[in-house]
Amino acid sequence: MNELLLASATELARRIRDREVSSREVVEAHIARIEAVNPTLNALVADRFEQALVEADTPREGPLAGVPCTIKECFALEGMPQTSGLPSRRGHRPTHDATGVARLRAAGAIPLGVTNLSELCMWMESDNRVYGRTNNPYDPSRMVGGSSGGEGAIVGAGASPFGLGSDIGGSIRMPAFFCGVFGHKPTGGRVPGTGQHPIAHGAALRMLATGPLARRAEDLPLLLRLLEGPDGHDTACTPFEHRDPTTIDVPKLRVLDVAEDGWAPVSRELRDRQQQVARHLEGLGCQVEPRRFERLKHGFDLWGAALDAAGGPSFRELMGDGEPIPRAAELARWLFRSSDHTLPALLLACVEHLPRLTPKKAARMLAWATELEAEIDGALGTDGVMLFPSHSRTAYKHLAPMATPFRFTYTATINVLGLPATQVPLGLGEGGLPTGLQVVAGRGQDHLCLAVALELERAFGGWMPPAPA
Repeated sequence: MNELLLASATELARRIRDREVSSREVVEAHIARIEAVNPTLNALVADRFEQALVEADTPREGPLAGVPCTIKECFALEGMPQTSGLPSRRGHRPTHDATGVARLRAAGAIPLGVTNLSELCMWMESDNRVYGRTNNPYDPSRMVGGSSGGEGAIVGAGASPFGLGSDIGGSIRMPAFFCGVFGHKPTGGRVPGTGQHPIAHGAALRMLATGPLARRAEDLPLLLRLLEGPDGHDTACTPFEHRDPTTIDVPKLRVLDVAEDGWAPVSRELRDRQQQVARHLEGLGCQVEPRRFERLKHGFDLWGAALDAAGGPSFRELMGDGEPIPRAAELARWLFRSSDHTLPALLLACVEHLPRLTPKKAARMLAWATELEAEIDGALGTDGVMLFPSHSRTAYKHLAPMATPFRFTYTATINVLGLPATQVPLGLGEGGLPTGLQVVAGRGQDHLCLAVALELERAFGGWMPPAPA
């Protein structure tokens, strides 16, 4: 693989500034890689290669000057499609950039195009009726996760140094995990989500996180610094102090080792990897303590109750781009392969109106969410991190999540709590599939997650490029 496809965005920017390599050379190398892998992956769904090359030939300022990147298709990128996987939005092309996109471009980044996602960003498979399904760079028979699955796949394949994703239940961390790369979900409210579709409402704005996926850990602190801070539009966004994770003395951190949530059993392979990480950190001098938080086992109900309480348009309305779809008619069309919607989206539209929780239980879940956040945040403080699975299994075969649709609780619960979490790759496991875990920290303590991610990359190798096809 071309050496430029192995470097971090930070390193590429330095080499461009020092004139060791030109921005055009870096952009061309990534375009060539995309052209080589994308026919198999179907990760990048619309490109702007010509514009990117023009931008590469124009002197650019900023910490990412001349470095290419990719953008999840749900974010507005001027002139590019923003369907969110909905056929009725095929003609929608924004005339301005989303806040996150604008901030990356102002820092000198050059978007190469937009990447695939699940329909309306609400399923574990990145598949829709506009672009089709995305495949895993380590095994095309496997899924990439959702909903930022195109980002996970294109970064995991070495075809993009980093990408912009969004996450309301694990949509950054699950694809990063399944595709072997780093992904950071910032503290709730730290980064504005303005300019993406669909957008959360009410209290769920704090659950919806905008953040980076990257092949190298050293890019995450820089990207967080560029993305964070109020933009005057996202009402949930508040300022946080930015701290440099390289100043953190990792051996002095306390580590809570939470092996399972009590809801979805974790595979032996992933349990073993987490134990290896715990032993490594203990060997450095960290105080490691196995812990359980009993209310984590209610993660699915906590997440569902929080979304229900936030309000906003129904999923049926979103599917109809403002008008609720006729459920029975669309299911019939699906049976005859003429529906514009995927089966997971149709099933969600059919069940969302059913009372999953009684009003009394919903109120109890909301109260428990507040109490659990205080419990874990208090236990972590300003000098602690929590090791927690990113998922219960490595990348599934395509369609397999339909049989176990609620195993995303390991990531979704962290969204409810509003805590920062970094998915860290831990090398390849059985069948050559990526393994990893989440590093969670207290509210506003993103730098602690990132400091541990940097250490674990050094110790375990981080992203491993896929073997040539």
